[in-house]
Amino acid sequence: MSATLGAMLRELEPSWSQMIFERLDGPAQESSSPWNNAGTGHSALCELNYTPEKNGKIDLSKAVAINEKFQVSRQFWSHQVDNGVLADPRDFINPVPHLAFAQGDDQVDYLRRRYEALAGNVLFPGMEFVDDDAAFAEKLPVMSKGRDFAAEKVAYSGTEIGTDVNFGSLTKQFLTAAKASGTEVRYGHEVKNLTKEGGKWKVTVKNVHTGDTSVVKAKFVFVGAGGYALDLLRKAGVPEVRGYAGFPVSGMWLRCTNEELIEQHAAKVYGKAKVGAPPMSVPHLDTRVIDGEKGLLFGPYGGWTPKFLKEGSYLDLFKSIRPDNIPSYLGVAAQEFALTKYLVQEVAKDFDDRLVDLKDYVPSAQPEDWETIVAGQRVQVIKPTAAPRFGSLEFGTALVNSIDGSIAGLLGASPGASIAPAAMVELLERCFGENLIDWSPKLHEMIPSYGKKLVDDEQLFNEMWDYTQKTLKLDQ
Repeated sequence: MSATLGAMLRELEPSWSQMIFERLDGPAQESSSPWNNAGTGHSALCELNYTPEKNGKIDLSKAVAINEKFQVSRQFWSHQVDNGVLADPRDFINPVPHLAFAQGDDQVDYLRRRYEALAGNVLFPGMEFVDDDAAFAEKLPVMSKGRDFAAEKVAYSGTEIGTDVNFGSLTKQFLTAAKASGTEVRYGHEVKNLTKEGGKWKVTVKNVHTGDTSVVKAKFVFVGAGGYALDLLRKAGVPEVRGYAGFPVSGMWLRCTNEELIEQHAAKVYGKAKVGAPPMSVPHLDTRVIDGEKGLLFGPYGGWTPKFLKEGSYLDLFKSIRPDNIPSYLGVAAQEFALTKYLVQEVAKDFDDRLVDLKDYVPSAQPEDWETIVAGQRVQVIKPTAAPRFGSLEFGTALVNSIDGSIAGLLGASPGASIAPAAMVELLERCFGENLIDWSPKLHEMIPSYGKKLVDDEQLFNEMWDYTQKTLKLDQ
């Protein structure tokens, strides 16, 4: 998010100075690291939690909104490639089919109706639904070997046009270009406090290696600190986050070590979340392309730790509890018993238990072909609400800013990095409204569909699709 915002502002206002502080010793080592997230270019092609069933009908509103935002990402990245800010697109984005997986009669029926609802939508070209066992086996051999098709109905639905994104590589390329353009990037520096002084923010920063502190003053601050963003916004006294709380959810993957299996599978296959599981824990068998190497993951498996970052502190959760957010915590604790039960069950699992879950997707899975790796840390936002609920557990990505637009931050999880350009455009609109008229030509250059809904304009969608497919080398 921070790297994306920096890239936008450098084009919009090249005379403005920028400075980036990163507490770790290199870029993209937390949530943007390719091994810490699924790398899915989230566009609702296969993610079933974006198409819930309501009153017997498939609700497409969230799927359409997320897909629209990912189209903004594709356009902005294409523009950056054209301008030489981003180098070879294959270093950060690659074509990988996106498929949704259904098991059992009820899920297959839902998946068929979901396909029928999406098939006529311009944003979802090339969708298909397959419930033929032979066709399933041909497309997904790793998921078919050892499967008893007679015992349980299975199906998949999706499209070949999905993408895998290495957000770590994308971030590094943005920051490399930023430094070349004069942005100062200080690694190993942690922001400890934010206070308003006159018309500027006083940013107190600590060198994590020497312990030295320094102060920088800025007219505008963006807090893109992942799980630490909420705490920093609270320290800044941003009233808009009063009563907000955070609930950390960790995770793990099973990573395939068998090259033959890795080569046989070529898709991101998403299933249905278990009852009580948060949306970020939707199981998926996931083809990855990282640094030119193909990989295969399964997960994520839910876990729990009081850390708000993978490289955080075990005191993070306890230090985040304040008098104003205690009701939010208690309200969610009372309402989300299913989530608590799910996390307790997940934490208790060992490798053999995780292998059992994997066998729902890979029936012939052997323990020697898989290893456990730790995924990234996520902090689910708890939003204060009126009595009797007091708190609501929020799933998704949320932008928070002060009323004067001088500070903003990003909270939440998926779709996250996939929609970074759209999220940062929203930030520009909220925090720099007085500049938008002057910026409008450049914004339309960055994002040709800016201000328009592609779902309502098939010709424009097709033009943007062809442009981004070619520029990002996704049609090769």
